Amino acid sequence: MSDEPQRQQPGQGWAPRRPPTADASRGTAGGTPRRTGRRRLLPTWRTALGGLLIAALLVVGGFFLGYHLVQIPAANALATQQSNVYLYADGSVIARDGEVNRENVTLDRISLAARHAVLAAEDRDFYTESAIDPQAMLRAAWNTATGKGKQSGSTITQQYVKNYYLRQEQTVTRKVKEFFISIKLDREQSKDQILEGYLNTSFFGRGAYGIQAAAHAYYGIDAAELDAGRAAYLAALVNAPSKYDVITHPENRDAVERRWNYVLDGMVDEGWLDAGERAALTFPTPRRTTLPTGLSGQRGYIVNIVKNHLVQHGIVDEAALDAGGYRITTTLHKDKQDAFVDAVNDNLMDRLDRENRKVDTYVRAGGASVDPKTGKVVAMYNGIDYVKQYTPNATRRDFQVGSSFKPFVFTAAVEHGSRTQDGRRITPNTVYDGTSERPVQGWGGRYAPENEDHRDYGDITVREATDKSVNAVYAQMAVDVGPDRVRQTAVDLGLSEDTPSLDDAGPSIALGVATASVLDMAEAYATLANHGKHAAYTMIEKVTRGTETIALPERRTRQAVSRQAADTTTAVLRGVVENGTATAAQSAGRPAAGKTGTAEEDTAAWFAGYTPDLATVVAVMGQDPVTAGHKSLYGAMGLPRINGGGAPAEIWGQYTREALRGQPVRSFDLRLQPGAWQTQPPSGDPSSSSSSSSSSSSDDPGDEDGTAPDDEDTGGRTPDGTGTRTDSGRTGDGDGDEGRTGDDGGTDGTGDTSGEGNGDGTTDDTTGHGNGQGGGRGNGDGANGDDAHGRNGLTDALTPHHRRDR
Repeated sequence: MSDEPQRQQPGQGWAPRRPPTADASRGTAGGTPRRTGRRRLLPTWRTALGGLLIAALLVVGGFFLGYHLVQIPAANALATQQSNVYLYADGSVIARDGEVNRENVTLDRISLAARHAVLAAEDRDFYTESAIDPQAMLRAAWNTATGKGKQSGSTITQQYVKNYYLRQEQTVTRKVKEFFISIKLDREQSKDQILEGYLNTSFFGRGAYGIQAAAHAYYGIDAAELDAGRAAYLAALVNAPSKYDVITHPENRDAVERRWNYVLDGMVDEGWLDAGERAALTFPTPRRTTLPTGLSGQRGYIVNIVKNHLVQHGIVDEAALDAGGYRITTTLHKDKQDAFVDAVNDNLMDRLDRENRKVDTYVRAGGASVDPKTGKVVAMYNGIDYVKQYTPNATRRDFQVGSSFKPFVFTAAVEHGSRTQDGRRITPNTVYDGTSERPVQGWGGRYAPENEDHRDYGDITVREATDKSVNAVYAQMAVDVGPDRVRQTAVDLGLSEDTPSLDDAGPSIALGVATASVLDMAEAYATLANHGKHAAYTMIEKVTRGTETIALPERRTRQAVSRQAADTTTAVLRGVVENGTATAAQSAGRPAAGKTGTAEEDTAAWFAGYTPDLATVVAVMGQDPVTAGHKSLYGAMGLPRINGGGAPAEIWGQYTREALRGQPVRSFDLRLQPGAWQTQPPSGDPSSSSSSSSSSSSDDPGDEDGTAPDDEDTGGRTPDGTGTRTDSGRTGDGDGDEGRTGDDGGTDGTGDTSGEGNGDGTTDDTTGHGNGQGGGRGNGDGANGDDAHGRNGLTDALTPHHRRDR
């Protein structure tokens, strides 16, 4: 076979090839031009369109996927933290507790000017725009990238989401979440709700979160009181809170004023502010920064006592209170609170010399003041400074009350119609043996208390023994009444049943071994001031959280002891102030009753007293600042000893004078037990009760009409002299205690529920017939009606026996 290739014949094998054309050599086999050079790197229109479609699908899919996956989370911890705000009765702030200075308020408690100012500063289209403003976001990104200033481009909705739901870090993840949450939130909440949340979560500097806290921090007012000028300044702060505080950074004032003007001009542009009003505005310089005093001074004591009161009385749960957000209006009066602090400083703290007298470093003071009719605590003194001394002296229960307990013994005696060991009824003029270390009679054990300075008084009336605080008399009286009755009377008046050492079953209960708190004692003395009607003390006027008002326990008063028992005690205690151990309390300039007291070893000195309008107890205590142990106050203030008639009574007098300044001076309106001022000597005394009464008539003849002084009314006479008081139902000494006075019944003051007492016998030496019903209507001749001489029978009979040793 020839090596020469054979030609393929037509119809056989491969077809003959065509010679290439010029176009084919520069393109594809089909004649399409081939892309060369840079064109080879560019996509075709078909590729570009396909890519755009794929990208759009990815964006839309990603959006829906993100919208589905990103949920609205729970609020972050910082956003929900609020301080509890504690207020005086007049609405001024006492203190705020909690780490975050925030008080959430509803939109209607934020002035319209403040709302408009913030919108003008941050988002003028808020009410018409969607949650996201892409154009603003792109503009902010461009300005940031080109160095024209860092901007967020966020709407108010986005800013609220960042503040309330997310953290403040600048990350892509956070921005993505912010984007989707904002869209969802805009669909689920109204614009007003979002704006309210934003205004409550924004930071304004000076530690203030939310516009309410900011209004207080910069101008000392509520957000509802913000005018356009002040509101514009606060709105300007949101952009740069610390930098724009013109007090701490005065060098930035020009920039701040430009921002302030920008806000106001925006309000005018939007029709939210009249141009004329805007032109009249001047820059509202905020008040100077106040140092964060927190809970120093009396504030910390008040906050802790009020918090405990809220929890213990079931008003607010402890966990809820710790979460914050409560606005607690107390019963405390700022002017009275300040007056209490001044009185303690003037009469005690300023007289101490801690550098040269070590004992002066032990001195502490506590005080509480209560409105007798309502039980509202109007002022307290707890210590020199909460930061320096944590324990609140008004509520602590570890110092003996001393002789300030004695009035409870006498009240119990009158309340129960108690008698001495030899059968004489206990009245203010019942005579006891006041010999120091005289053994108590009728007691199973041996108890012989000594009087102060071991002084012997011999025969002495209860009234005089109270003036001089004679221990021997009151220890015996406690046994005559019965220690259990004494204890129960103290509890009825206001002392807590769990008061330490109140269960002492012996005669020493009369000398104040119990360690009641100052506040408990103020409550008990307030009951005496209120004619035996008890109102448990309270420190809470109102509690709110947001728009919710928290229900408070129902307030009730009850007749703890009869009016005669309380008022007769008051009549006796008046003598302590007038000519007894507490004459320093006369500086109050008002009719007053009270009792001094000193704890064993002079570790505490007390004065508990009251006017018709205010019951206040003051105690000076000795405590080692290092060990917290009780210390004697011998030598304190440079005096041999501190007793209740010294600094405590002086503090009481100054405080009461200032606390009641401007109020009418009122006298006591008293109804006493029958025979209250008839002297009753021991049964072995040769003089009879009538003769002894007659002999004493010249000591105090009473008023010109033969009746007792108005402020010590013995019960048979009303203020108009008609003789229709409540005492008529009680029988005389010979017939027991039937027909007790009507003041025992009910809390409405009428006493009609106590029943009727019909007495046909004697009321001491006044003979006649008396019909008495609880409300105080006396008919007949003798006890409460007109006697044969046409005068008030009971009053006229007792007046000759009313006497007061000067």
